[in-house]
Amino acid sequence: MGKVSLSNAILKNIAYLTMFIDHFFAVVFMEGIRRYSLAGADTGMLQQIYSVGRAIGRTSFVLFAYLTVEAFIHTRSRVKYLLRLMLFAFVSEVPFDLAFSRQMIDHTSQNIFFTLSISVIVLIGWEWAGKCVRTLQRTKMSQDMCWYVCVGVFRAVQLGTVLLGCLAAYYMKVDYKYMGVLLIFTFYMLRNKPLYIKIVPVACVMYLGILSINLQRYTGVYTTDYLLRFSLRELYGLFAFIPLALYDGSRGRQLPKAVCYGFYPVHILVLYGVAQLLTLS
Repeated sequence: MGKVSLSNAILKNIAYLTMFIDHFFAVVFMEGIRRYSLAGADTGMLQQIYSVGRAIGRTSFVLFAYLTVEAFIHTRSRVKYLLRLMLFAFVSEVPFDLAFSRQMIDHTSQNIFFTLSISVIVLIGWEWAGKCVRTLQRTKMSQDMCWYVCVGVFRAVQLGTVLLGCLAAYYMKVDYKYMGVLLIFTFYMLRNKPLYIKIVPVACVMYLGILSINLQRYTGVYTTDYLLRFSLRELYGLFAFIPLALYDGSRGRQLPKAVCYGFYPVHILVLYGVAQLLTLS
């Protein structure tokens, strides 16, 4: 038997599938648990199944973070790529809010396309400032104080871009907040490194990022010890490294862009409709 390998298109399909599983359990299955709970039934087993479903879903964002960097590197037009992300961020917001907040508009939480858009802006800013530094380094001008100041300014711009991206993600309350931005940035910075080198930095960003978010949100509601343990569930996302290890770098047979981008708002809206039918039953 030949060696198993996965193309970019197959990685996307795995990401879509695990995302669907995650959202199914978060929207539909949770509504079923709520209905059983209101009826006085024991939901212990259902809660365990729910936890398994959400654990499977943790892999989806890790895959999308990796694929975002792949798209950023290989796209013909980064501006068009960013505009598509931003367009579907706004298109997806109402379905996202309906499914997860049961409101038409909820300003306390924004969908994942906003996270991806901010991350791509960060990468664009980082690369632009980096090119300016490399241009200065290639010049034959003497490395006087002015040269060092210019290099320092552009290095500061690079770091400032990442910081501003994280702040934007936090204050806009996008999905995964600054952890999402930092995860994509980590994959970008380690893009030329072997996969096994990426695991530990990715795990640290995922765990420490989610832990800090949970501590900000739930301190006083839950104990610190509980939040330390609860945040560990994010590390289920590391199972994404199994399909990533099989990625051969090929493009594969891609679905139309409209299908790829449209899957997110459409499937969320469908799941919301199914959940609403459960409330009427």
